[in-house]
Amino acid sequence: MKRYLATTAALALVSGPAMASGLDRTGQPIGIIFEEGSYAEFSFATTSVDLAGNDRTTLNPLGSATGDVGERFNMFGAGYKRDLNEQLSFALIFDQPWGVDVNYPTTGSLLLGGTTAQADSNSITALLRYKFNERFSVHGGIRYQEIDGQINLAGLAYSAIPGGTYNVNVNKDGAFGWVAGVAYEIPEIALRAALTYSSEIEHDFDLNETFAGAPVLNANTSTTTKTPQSVNLDFQTGIAADTLLFGGIRWAEHSVTDLVPARLGRDLIDLDDSFTYTLGIGRSFNENWSGSLAFIYADVDGDDLVSPLAPTHGYEAIRLGVRYKQDNMTISAGIRYTQLGDAVASPGGNPVTNFQDNDAVSFGLKVGYNF
Repeated sequence: MKRYLATTAALALVSGPAMASGLDRTGQPIGIIFEEGSYAEFSFATTSVDLAGNDRTTLNPLGSATGDVGERFNMFGAGYKRDLNEQLSFALIFDQPWGVDVNYPTTGSLLLGGTTAQADSNSITALLRYKFNERFSVHGGIRYQEIDGQINLAGLAYSAIPGGTYNVNVNKDGAFGWVAGVAYEIPEIALRAALTYSSEIEHDFDLNETFAGAPVLNANTSTTTKTPQSVNLDFQTGIAADTLLFGGIRWAEHSVTDLVPARLGRDLIDLDDSFTYTLGIGRSFNENWSGSLAFIYADVDGDDLVSPLAPTHGYEAIRLGVRYKQDNMTISAGIRYTQLGDAVASPGGNPVTNFQDNDAVSFGLKVGYNF
């Protein structure tokens, strides 16, 4: 059973979140710190999003379809872990935890056509793990992340903005946070429960605000934005020979994430806190092949009124993973189908566009090497 401990961890993470709550994309995993010996991995995931809605206000009584506003996005990840001695281990993790890719075609929605949002992030986490004995350990470290993006507001829903069109460029900023956690294990039955806290990280962004119809308002400004604190509880346990039950709970305080440009004077993000639940089963078929199946549910606080820049409210997903191991090399692949929660795009709290029956498909590949 101990041999299977690392197997499910790789399968569970390989296909990653397709479009998680708020701007959350990876769930900020730290599972590599529990790998045995020296280990390195590289991963890639791609997500195709089918996200469309219909206008619904008296400004447009006949309604108009938005067309597909979800943009395909890719994610890269990497990690390195090494035992410094029998009790102390070190890990370095690269991921892209936050992001958004939304584009309302100008030929679609009359209320939101031309509105776009793009944000990217890169994060490096340095972790240490100290084992008191075979069962108890603590882990912690620092996290550095960079974020940048661009938002464009257009369409009749934003007619109150001077000139009716607004653009803000969010220049890249880097900032530090921290991570701390504790784990309990029973290696004989492949049991492990790990609780990890990630701090919020505060960014001071320089902005370039542009009003197309009122250039006198154009200005270089600044604002402070936080990415959320979060708590991850991950567990796994053997339930039969070569069979593992695994899962997790993630809480993220997305409500602290605001973006209020000085000249525009309104929050462009407006997110709610969320819990994400995962439950799955993994099985080793032989010395080379293993597989896993998991179900994921994201429960988001508040009503279904959301920002047009993130027009979903929770989700349900199913994820299938497969793993092949030969000598020191491990190749894992996963596919995930996500049913995105229905939502109403509501700029400034004014409901304008319904989003229903949308989904996303993700594919991920991970290569790991023990040395």
